[in-house]
Amino acid sequence: MKKIILLCFFFLPVWAYSQQVTITILDEESREPVVAALVRIAGQSNLITNDIGQATINLSENARVVVSHVSFEDRTYVLQPNVDKELLMTRKISALGEVVVSAFESDRPLLQQAAAISRVSERELYRFNETSIVQAFNTKPGIRVEERAPASYRISIRGSSLRAPFGVRNIKVYWNDIPFTSPDGTTPLNLLDLSNIQNTEIIKGPAGSIYGAGNGGVISMYSRQQVTENRISSDVAVGDFGLYRYRIGVDQQLENGGISASYAHQKSEGYRDHSAVDRKVFQLAGHYFPSAKQRISTQLLYSDLDYQIPGALTEAQFLENPRQARPGSADQNSSIVQKSLYAGISHQYQITDKIENVTSLYMENTEFENPFILDYKRELKFSYGGRTKFILEDRWANIPVRLILGGEYQFGRSSAQNFGNRSGVADTIRFNDDLVTTQGFLFQQLEMELTNSTILTLALSENFSRFDINRSIDAQRGVPSAAERSFPPVVIPRLALSQQLNSTSAVHGSISAGFSPPTIDEVRTNEGSINLGLEAERGINYELGYRAGFAEGRVNLDASIFYFRLDETITTFTNEQGVVLFRNAGSTDQRGAEVLLDYALIRNQTAFLNEMKITHAFTGHYFQFRDYESGGNDFSGNQLTGVAPNSLVNQLDLTTRAGLYLNFTHQYVDEIPLNDANNVFQNSYHLVSARLGWRRTFAGQWDLELYGGAENLLDEAYSLGNDLNAFANRYYQPAPGRNWFGGVKVGFRY
Repeated sequence: MKKIILLCFFFLPVWAYSQQVTITILDEESREPVVAALVRIAGQSNLITNDIGQATINLSENARVVVSHVSFEDRTYVLQPNVDKELLMTRKISALGEVVVSAFESDRPLLQQAAAISRVSERELYRFNETSIVQAFNTKPGIRVEERAPASYRISIRGSSLRAPFGVRNIKVYWNDIPFTSPDGTTPLNLLDLSNIQNTEIIKGPAGSIYGAGNGGVISMYSRQQVTENRISSDVAVGDFGLYRYRIGVDQQLENGGISASYAHQKSEGYRDHSAVDRKVFQLAGHYFPSAKQRISTQLLYSDLDYQIPGALTEAQFLENPRQARPGSADQNSSIVQKSLYAGISHQYQITDKIENVTSLYMENTEFENPFILDYKRELKFSYGGRTKFILEDRWANIPVRLILGGEYQFGRSSAQNFGNRSGVADTIRFNDDLVTTQGFLFQQLEMELTNSTILTLALSENFSRFDINRSIDAQRGVPSAAERSFPPVVIPRLALSQQLNSTSAVHGSISAGFSPPTIDEVRTNEGSINLGLEAERGINYELGYRAGFAEGRVNLDASIFYFRLDETITTFTNEQGVVLFRNAGSTDQRGAEVLLDYALIRNQTAFLNEMKITHAFTGHYFQFRDYESGGNDFSGNQLTGVAPNSLVNQLDLTTRAGLYLNFTHQYVDEIPLNDANNVFQNSYHLVSARLGWRRTFAGQWDLELYGGAENLLDEAYSLGNDLNAFANRYYQPAPGRNWFGGVKVGFRY
């Protein structure tokens, strides 16, 4: 009897303090129970929620639990003894009807959008080596990102890179809804580390009715928009060619918001000679909620970028040794050093129940230095600008409407000097320019829900732009000079219609105009000439599309066809010194088809292999010069330079309950014409890459991920960014052969 009393006394603390807590797991949007969710808590056996989304846990003190499900994002919660709790889970984007995008300033499910839109999620960005956006973007139909050298990007959306021998042009880029494209029309996308991007939306084709000048499209990138927990994280990655990258980040919740800070440093010796890169990026972000009707976001980004430019090779040099640099590149220290400070603030205010305003302002300062084989450039750039929009949601004549009125303005000033290059050192000055660029537009858009399934959109913008070139030093002419060019207001309309066929499928059609004036770098070229006769590109795009989801979101199809007629197409050519120049090339016909198909073969939370997903992306771009004569040659009917007629991407993604995952990617790219005459082509090629990893959460506080992988497993010889219409037949910028990478990530919640 005494033994029984002592035994009861021993367990008394457990009976006294251990309490049963019932948790109910719900879908955040539908409030439906999440069945078969995995609940993990340190020191206890894993639990599975029942058919009403519930599980019961014994707790004697506050504890963290991790809840995971194949269809939802993993979440961590803090539970208290004797306090039952509802836990909300955010569904992973799978079915088209669940994908909400903000394109054309309209927060609607993708199924209701009347435009060709691709979304690159955070999961897709981290399917590959975590050093650039290239591979993730290239898995989307109609989009091609080229990397002529590490950190030297060129982006083509539906063949828009013809006028961009280097850099990102003819595409408008926003970062956290703030203009990231400079007033002069160029975009320093290489300033961003991958950790500065969480999600991306890409509009393909003209979008000037809302976003101003540009025929290629719009890229809207977002970093993390809210601080949901206190967390410290760090990751380290290594790879071939001396690759080393590390990042550290801190998230801190505040009473009415939160702040986050991150620092990333990436270095590489490069695959080719003279192709090293060194980039340091610091980001400080704040998200605040002063009241129930207001939200303020701030961004501070500092980027210090230094990369070498190996230059293009002839075919003979490419075949002899693809790792060599162009002769003279190393001797002249051909490279770019760029330091940029970018600051932005965005204010969202719900004025009334029906009216909302969002206003964003930014300021940027850049020091740019570019020794090149032929010259040496220095620039000091300063720019500022902003964007504002008013949104009215109401009913007119019993029809739900959404009216958007807004405007955008940017101003930039540059002090640009061009010198001779003597063994990598700036020599005698050739010319000194003060450059001023101004651009802006007003936009209006009306959306009318004619029926429960029909949405009509009418939109237009009025655009203006101007640049001034004041040359104070001109070594060739000997006298100062001034030049200016302004483009009168241009109206860009858009008409779009979306018809939902049922709850899981819809068709859409649109007619949209495009307008793209030349950038100041295209008018003012490296050898000092100023081409004021270069005209703006103008075009009109006709598009039809179909989207559908089947088998409860397990199968998704997104397809579109389009015809884009472009007049005054800007193309490149080189003079006798090898300097890239620009000219208008008549007109082009651009017909295309783009298809994305994904399907989940396995989706079972309780099985070891809980998800198996396959994705196919096909691009058919059948572009040609419609009317183009140059130098006595008629190129009419030729393929558009730099555009692959066909490409196909296949992806396989596997995840397991144990935390193991595999991402496998195959990409086929058709042969690419490298000059307007179509007598030089890059051969077609196949790229295969894979990433294998393991991720797990421990004690509800620690996150750990280990991964490794390989790129170009077939060891293909190819160029990821050719020089078009190249002088002396230097077309090729060889990309790395087979190479390996790996890394580790650690996070701690406090």
